[in-house]
Amino acid sequence: MQSPSPAARRIVRLRAVRERTGLPKSTLRDLESIGQFPRRISLGPRAVGWYEDEITTWVESRQRKGV
Repeated sequence: MQSPSPAARRIVRLRAVRERTGLPKSTLRDLESIGQFPRRISLGPRAVGWYEDEITTWVESRQRKGV
């Protein structure tokens, strides 16, 4: 499967990431800091988001591992 072009990538905010993963903000931050969760991107001085395809890949990899 081809990855979407950078212009076509959708950015999702924290609420959507939390709903998708079921994880609290602190756990997402902890996993991100040790390299086990996709890195957030800055959208502005007080706004961050994640690329949706990276979150989807992460969730699917967790399901395959049975975690």
